[in-house]
Amino acid sequence: MTQWCQLQLLDSKYLEQVDQLYDDSFPMDIRQYLSKWIESIDWDAVSAQDSLATVRFHDLLAQLDDQHSRFALANNFLQQHNFRKIKRNLQDRFQEDPVHMAMIISRNLKDERFILANAKSAMEGEDTVSAMVVEKQKLDSKVKDMRDQAQMADQNIKNVEDLQDEYDFKLNTWRNRENELNEMMPKEVEREKLIIGRMCLELKAKRQDVVLQLTELLNVTQALLSDLISEELPEWKQRQQIACIGGPPNACLDQLQNWFTSVAETLQQVRQHLKKLQELEQKFTYECDPITQKKDFLEARALELLKNLLTNALVVERQPCMPTHPQRPLVLKTCIQFTVKLRFLVKLPEFNYQLKVKALFDKDVTDKKGFRKFNILGTNTKVMNMEESNGSLAAEFRHLQLKEQKVSGNRNNEVPLVVTNELHLLSFEALLQLGQSGMTIQLEALSLPLVVISNVCQLPSGWASILWYNMLTSEPKNLQFFLSPPTAKWSQLSEVLSWQFSSVTKRGLSQEQLNMLADKLLGAKAERNPNGLIHWNKFCKPQNNNEKANPFWLWIEGILDLIKRHLLSLWNDGFIMGFISKERERALLSDKCPGTFLLRFSESSKDGAITFTWIEHDMHNKPILHSVEPYTKKDLSAVSLADIIRSYKVMAADDIPDNPLRFLYPDIPKDLAFGKYYTKNSESPEPMDVENTEKTGYMKTELISVSEVHPSRLQEKMMPMPPEVYRLLEQSVSPADLKDALNADFQGQE
Repeated sequence: MTQWCQLQLLDSKYLEQVDQLYDDSFPMDIRQYLSKWIESIDWDAVSAQDSLATVRFHDLLAQLDDQHSRFALANNFLQQHNFRKIKRNLQDRFQEDPVHMAMIISRNLKDERFILANAKSAMEGEDTVSAMVVEKQKLDSKVKDMRDQAQMADQNIKNVEDLQDEYDFKLNTWRNRENELNEMMPKEVEREKLIIGRMCLELKAKRQDVVLQLTELLNVTQALLSDLISEELPEWKQRQQIACIGGPPNACLDQLQNWFTSVAETLQQVRQHLKKLQELEQKFTYECDPITQKKDFLEARALELLKNLLTNALVVERQPCMPTHPQRPLVLKTCIQFTVKLRFLVKLPEFNYQLKVKALFDKDVTDKKGFRKFNILGTNTKVMNMEESNGSLAAEFRHLQLKEQKVSGNRNNEVPLVVTNELHLLSFEALLQLGQSGMTIQLEALSLPLVVISNVCQLPSGWASILWYNMLTSEPKNLQFFLSPPTAKWSQLSEVLSWQFSSVTKRGLSQEQLNMLADKLLGAKAERNPNGLIHWNKFCKPQNNNEKANPFWLWIEGILDLIKRHLLSLWNDGFIMGFISKERERALLSDKCPGTFLLRFSESSKDGAITFTWIEHDMHNKPILHSVEPYTKKDLSAVSLADIIRSYKVMAADDIPDNPLRFLYPDIPKDLAFGKYYTKNSESPEPMDVENTEKTGYMKTELISVSEVHPSRLQEKMMPMPPEVYRLLEQSVSPADLKDALNADFQGQE
């Protein structure tokens, strides 16, 4: 198993570390598609020699061209575009310095090995990942042993065939020499009989050994098949569920296909061996011939095992998804096209173009009174064929749609669930004719349960149902799940929530951020118990019977959309603290110098909003926290948050604007943190473009966020001195003297 494949079996926190290794300078796409080639090269040696680095650089470009050609044959226009862009970027960056590229690859491979070693050596949950990798290696070893035994059986059958031919020749020659035998000495005759008899005994023994060997081979194959069907395939389907809701990518289907194909090839080989034994039996047999006694049983057993394998080999490789919402699979909108991809895990040439798959919606679904019914439109049958990119036997449905069946009368009283809690099922059927045996095998594959919406505004609620279902169950036909939805542990939900961020950004949720969300769902007094239970209604319904309140999930969804649209770079760089309680916010800022601020999401906004809070000190040196009114998506569409922070002003009583923001928590100078995001490099106003002004008649303007000082802050803003100096003056100057001085000052101004 390649290093890259092992990495993709790791837990999400390790995959986030892997994700940070790759950026635009060397994209992860290259690592994914060229993993075997990359790992076959000694990049340490390459990075030490300019000439060798140049050769490898051009080898890499050639590999990219090959991959581009495969995508072209597969009509994958998107990946063709991506790889053209990747190649151009690599040439721009490394054409003159290929050693730099070799150093990046060498470093990344070392970091990958370090991450893998950490995962393998970690305790408890991480140990299971290491154990899984070990189990996969053991399975590889079992497959190799099975193939070796099949090869050995093939050789032994050839030996039996040779020995039987020799025996036939000897026996026939003996019988044809009847006149010569009469002239031979008795001892010579006995010696000839002895040789023929010994050959007969040896032949019988070898035939017995071959039958026993085939029996043992079927035993080994059956045990391996049981592992694949009862363990490996369900594990892959479980990983696919997790990947669908934002978890680690579901890799290694190619590995599963290799195992399935190896078992199928072995069973087909056994059947060919049995045909050869039948031919040998027709030429020569005897009483208690093991071939005669066992061949029918072995043939039936091999055929049954093959049927069992093929019946389980059809899988949904890519779950139904609208191309317009690739990160929200399993939520389909009526009258909008969606795609789904099937794969047959047994990759044998004789199955190419033999499988015609038909898509069906809610087939054989019963006990769904009041649920909506749909017709499936578009080309719902496809012939499976070998893909050029990876040689797998696949079929992709690209133009399917759902249309709701019209129901006469009022059905509102019958509806047990809202539409976003209704679960539906897409199934796929195919018939496979198995060679000359005449056996027809019924194949079926099921999608994960779907939610069908009629308006895009229902998408967030539908996605909440998909999250809850795939987090808590693996029963594909449990379509009544939301009639009585189970509760979730915080340990489960916290991981899924973090996935929602890491799947669309480069950063999941930290423990600090998850702590705030735990308090919000479980209550601050719950002590963030990982086994604390959260009910479905708590997750997606308005609380305290307030229909206008924002449900927890829709609040999270609004923040996710805000990040994707306007805050992605700031979030990826870790500059947004985001989820933090007001108590924790005060604790973090209280001992910081004035002007220290942090960014957090509003808890009251329905559609996602962000604010910043900064600290000042009053005349008694007590910390005072100020928060600006949250900025919404509409606000950030007009001006970026970085420019707001740069230009933000507080308008004091003297009408002198002041920017109170100096340091991003904990102590990063504001311009150092956000400077690269400013639309202009300097905060100072640029000289007016007189020439342009004369042409247009207008002077340039700039949007600036301004807050007016609250009356409670007027006294402190009038102080032109630090609090420490003021306290010293307060001790030496009486209030009366201060009043006289102020009055004199005002009179002088008048």
